[in-house]
Amino acid sequence: MTDLTGAVWRKSTRSGDNGGNCVEVATNVAKLVAVRDSKHIDGPVLRFERHVWVTFIAAVSSVDFSDR
Repeated sequence: MTDLTGAVWRKSTRSGDNGGNCVEVATNVAKLVAVRDSKHIDGPVLRFERHVWVTFIAAVSSVDFSDR
């Protein structure tokens, strides 16, 4: 398992002031992107290979969620 001790976590600039219901991502870890729940920073972390994360973000970005 990858050591995340030096991970730099960030929230989306669009997360706003919603009481902490956000995900945080760390992209400074070698060869992967880590994702966690901002309310449970010591909880489980999802780890994605960078190319998988890029594909996911591209797919999500191509969908219009305004009518959902």
